[in-house]
Amino acid sequence: MAENTAGLRGITAGETALCTVGQAGTGLTYRGYDIHDLAEKATFEEVAFLLLYGELPTAPQLEAYLERLKGLRQLPVALREVLERIPADAHPMDVMRTGASMLGNLETEADFSEQDQHIDRMLATFPGIITYWHRFAQDGTRIETDSDEPNTGAHFLRLLHGRSPDPLHVKVMQASLILYAEHEFNASTFTARTCASTLSDIHSCITGAIGTLRGPLHGGANEAAMAMIEDWQTPDEAERELLGMLERKEKIMGFGHAIYRKSDPRNAIIKEWSRQLADKVGDTRLYPVSERVEAVMQREKGLFCNADFFHASAYHFMGIPTPLFTPIFVISRLTGWAAHVKEQRGHNRIIRPSADYTGPELRTWVPIEQRG
Repeated sequence: MAENTAGLRGITAGETALCTVGQAGTGLTYRGYDIHDLAEKATFEEVAFLLLYGELPTAPQLEAYLERLKGLRQLPVALREVLERIPADAHPMDVMRTGASMLGNLETEADFSEQDQHIDRMLATFPGIITYWHRFAQDGTRIETDSDEPNTGAHFLRLLHGRSPDPLHVKVMQASLILYAEHEFNASTFTARTCASTLSDIHSCITGAIGTLRGPLHGGANEAAMAMIEDWQTPDEAERELLGMLERKEKIMGFGHAIYRKSDPRNAIIKEWSRQLADKVGDTRLYPVSERVEAVMQREKGLFCNADFFHASAYHFMGIPTPLFTPIFVISRLTGWAAHVKEQRGHNRIIRPSADYTGPELRTWVPIEQRG
């Protein structure tokens, strides 16, 4: 295998009309719209509609879409019973994986003509799946998983905290969900497309993608970043400890990217939101520590923050438990995964790459009594 193709680096594996990474605009576009414009001006549901249906919605279309999603939020009784049986110490990404799969058992996609209704159902129920399990596992509370909140971010925060969310928190969640919604042929999306290429059902495609996102090299960097920075009390301590980690050649999560070379366009957006949240709560530790870590990594290794790093502090300031960081990623990226499944189905050919064999040459069979 040529050295530069390890991990399929530099290999074009298909075509998509959904997203560009590291190319046009500031470095990330969804169906031609720059991520900075979307994060500043759009709602998450507008972006979801754009990804799934090809164009931004009109005002009547958006109103109907929001009402449709609100009407689909309640979890089936059987799904709630399954969630209650999942251990309290389970990984929340395992909960999301099981929840998606169980929903597929209860509401199976019988025909591809049903795909949009199943995608809408998952988008509506995923916030309830993770918050229902979390609240029940923590204190035995069986929450209602529908609400009158007008959008996905506010709905998630209400279910998690059991109260009306802070308007600033809702704005941050909207931006966060937009930033995480789509990112071309990343590992989880390619998993979803590979599954779709076999003509499997939509729930299998999404369940496979969730399992791929669970891996710490893909979706768990924000959790790892939080685990690192929350132990440091001052920027000076952070710099001292970080230099030690670099000297020991330990991996620092939340930095660098497989595609971006100079910066991650999502970082500046979520960093500013993290700063605003820090100011609101009077933080004098976590945000300054994060800034120092960013500066040291740039100075020592020439590495930049990716989208995950300042998401850690932003989510923390909103009272979101660290283990739930990556499930929020799922709630958002579902839109990109599902849009890719639809695209794959529209022009399908089974994905079946070849491999360069590196094993032994052809060998002669040896009877067991002669082996030694």
